[in-house]
Amino acid sequence: MQIQLNNSNPENLSSHHLEIVLNALDHVRKNGASSSYCVPNIWENNSKGKQQVSPADHYGKILEKLLSRKPAAFSKPGSTADDWTRNSFVYNLFVRLTTAFDHDSDGAIATDPLPCGFRETGTFLKSIALLPYLERLGINTIYLLPVTIPGNANKKGNLGSPYAVKNPYRIDPLLAEPALDLSAETEFAAFTQAAHHMGMRVVLEFVFRTTSVDSDWVRHHPDWYYWLEANPDNGFTPESYAPPVFDPETLNTIYEKVDKNDLSKLPEPSESFKRQFTQTPKTVKLSEKGAQGQTAEGTSCVVASGFCDWPPDDKQPPWTDVAYLKLHRHESFNYIAYNTIRMYDTALDRPEYINEELWNTIADIIPYFQKHFLINGAMIDMGHALPSKLKTTVVEKAREKHPDFAFWDENFDPSPSIKDQGFNAVFGSLPFVIQDPIYIRGLLNYLNKIGVVVPFFGTGENHNTPRVCHNLAGKAACRNRSRFIFGLATVLPAVPFIHSGMEICESKPVNLGLNFTDADRKRWPAEKLPLFSTGRYDWADCNGQEPLTDFVTTMLSLHKRYADIIQNGKPGFLSLPFVSSPDLFAVMRKGDRINLLFIGNSNSENNAAGYMEFHRKNFTITDMVSGTVYQVTDYKLELETGPGQCLLFEIPV
Repeated sequence: MQIQLNNSNPENLSSHHLEIVLNALDHVRKNGASSSYCVPNIWENNSKGKQQVSPADHYGKILEKLLSRKPAAFSKPGSTADDWTRNSFVYNLFVRLTTAFDHDSDGAIATDPLPCGFRETGTFLKSIALLPYLERLGINTIYLLPVTIPGNANKKGNLGSPYAVKNPYRIDPLLAEPALDLSAETEFAAFTQAAHHMGMRVVLEFVFRTTSVDSDWVRHHPDWYYWLEANPDNGFTPESYAPPVFDPETLNTIYEKVDKNDLSKLPEPSESFKRQFTQTPKTVKLSEKGAQGQTAEGTSCVVASGFCDWPPDDKQPPWTDVAYLKLHRHESFNYIAYNTIRMYDTALDRPEYINEELWNTIADIIPYFQKHFLINGAMIDMGHALPSKLKTTVVEKAREKHPDFAFWDENFDPSPSIKDQGFNAVFGSLPFVIQDPIYIRGLLNYLNKIGVVVPFFGTGENHNTPRVCHNLAGKAACRNRSRFIFGLATVLPAVPFIHSGMEICESKPVNLGLNFTDADRKRWPAEKLPLFSTGRYDWADCNGQEPLTDFVTTMLSLHKRYADIIQNGKPGFLSLPFVSSPDLFAVMRKGDRINLLFIGNSNSENNAAGYMEFHRKNFTITDMVSGTVYQVTDYKLELETGPGQCLLFEIPV
C-alpha cells in the first residue's frame, strides 16, 4: 500500500500525512503486531531504562495524542528569517542514528526490519515519537542532516554516507517503516507536519557541492563532473589518485595569497596531477562499481572522487564515495584542487565560465522541498565552498514565495559578508575553542570588539567534530564538561544548539571531520562511525550518567527570559570579569536595567573556589539555575562550585 504525496495545495494539508501514517498504524494494529519490541523511557518521561510495547499501538497512541492537540503557533508568527533564527533553540537530528534503538534487545542494530516490520535504525516515525521529548527540553527548531538516498558505489560502511547524494529529490527509503507500507516521502511529510503541529520549525541540510560518484546525474550530465583516466587493469579509479602535494614554499605562497584574499594566479598542482584528468566523456554507463565513461578519443575514464582540499595539506582520508560537482567550465582548470572547488582562481570564477544548467538545477532543489515538505529553512553543506553568486541565486530562488525562509551556512566566520549573501546564521568556530578557557576568552574578546552581525551556533560539538565527551566515556567528567559548555553557550549571542546525544553524554564521534588525531582515525574506521554505518545512542542507560535534560530545559528557559540581553551582538556586548580562580569563567552580559552574570566552573573533575569583586558593598543575589541565594559582603562574592557547575545571576545596573 504505497501512498504517495498529495501535492495539490500542500500548504492546506496541515495534518494530511500524519493521518495517513496513523491510518497505516491502525491497519497494522488490526492485523496484530509483535509485542517483543522495547523503547527507551527517556523519550516519554526523562527516566532511564526501557519498556516493552507493541510498536503499532505505541506509535499510534503518540500520533493520536499529537493530533488531538490544538496546533501550536510558531513562537513569533510572521517573524523574519533573522528573527526566528535568533530565537531558535536547535536540536540537530540525524534521523538514521538519533532514533536508532536496539528494540529486540539482542545487543545489535539490525539493518533489515525486525519480524514485526519495524526498523531498529532511525526512522521518521520514531522521530515523530521523539518530538514530545524535544518539546520538554524546550526545543523549537529541528535541524535535520541530509535525508536523501545515498549512493552505492564505493560506499563507506554498511549504510553509506548521507553526503554521498545519489538523487537530491529522493528520500532515503531506509528512513521509512516497512510495516506501514508507505513511501519515505510520505513519512517525511508527516514528520514535518508533526513538528509544525507542535510549533517547531524544520531546517534541512542540503548538499550542493558534491554528489555520490554514482549519482543519477552522471549519465545525463557528465559535464557536471570531473573525470579521471581509468586504471587500465580494472577500468576504475587508478591507485595512484590522491590529493595534490605542494612543497613547503608553495604552501606558504598559497596561504599568504588566500589570507590576503588575493585569488589571482593561485599556485596550481603539478602537471602530472592535472594530466590524470580527462575531458568530459561522450558515453557513460553505470554499474554497481560506479560510472565509467569513454571520451571522443576513446579514453576510458571514471568520475573523480573527492578529498578535503583545505587546508591544501589536509590529512583527512579521501572521500571515495563523493564526487565534486564541476561548477565552472574552463579548459585550463579541468582538475580538482583548492583553487577550482573552493578558493576559486579569479581567472576561473567569471560569468562566462559558469556551468549554467547545473547552477539552475541546484537553485531549483530547495523550492521542491518547500512545496512538498513545507520545510522552514536550509543549512548549506560546504557553504564556504560555493561561489558567492551561486549562493545568492539559491537564496533568492527559495525566498521568491517564502521571504521568511532561513538560510544557515557551514561557515566558521560570522562575517558581515555572510549576511550580505542572505544568510541568517553560521556554524561558527565555538566548538574549536570552547573546551579551553584561554581560547574562549580570546574568541569572546575578539567578537566583543567587532560585534556579532550573524549569530553562530552555541555548541561545543557537531557531527564533524569530537564530542564534548570525547575520550571521557562513562566518566562523571563527561557530564560536567557538557554542562559547563552548554551553560556558557546559552548566554552568548549565539543560537543554542544541541547535537543529538549531547544531553545523554554520548562520547563516540559520528564522523572524523575536524580536530581528530591519527590515533582517533585508527580507532574509528568507517565501519564504526555512524555517519556511514549502523550506530545508536545509549538512550536506555544514558552512558551511565544522569541526563542533562533538566539542566538544558532550565538554561533554555533562562535564555528565553533574557533574550533581549543575550541576543545583543553589538560591539561591547559583554565583559569578562576577573575571578580569583583560573577555573572559574565569568561572563557579564549588559542590559539597560540589569546585567546578567554567568559564572561556570570549567574544571570538569574538581571543585573550584574563588571570589569576585563588585562596586556595591553589600547585597544578595540568587542563582537562577539552582535557586541558591548568595551574599555579596564588603564588595566581594565568595564561591565554591562543583565540577562543571554553572550559575546565572541578575545584577542590578
